[in-house]
Amino acid sequence: MIRRHVLVHGIVQGVGFRFSARREAERLGVAGWARNRPDGTVEAEVEGDEASVAAMLDWLATGPRGAVVERTDVAVREPTGQPGFRITG
Repeated sequence: MIRRHVLVHGIVQGVGFRFSARREAERLGVAGWARNRPDGTVEAEVEGDEASVAAMLDWLATGPRGAVVERTDVAVREPTGQPGFRITG
């Protein structure tokens, strides 16, 4: 298991990004969370097997239709064993 912390920059709020991320996370079988930040970014943490997390990071780098992702900043985190994927904040 691996866990990654991600900040998604660009036009990523008001386009259903977090809800689409939850659907994609459920499809891929990864756990974690996503939330909007006051600075206009979306922050997320994703945990699962290496291939599934990599696929989720690829999705976050594009986002849903309507999003314009300029860049993602990814950092390594220790896995927590969190179940499911939730939207916070």
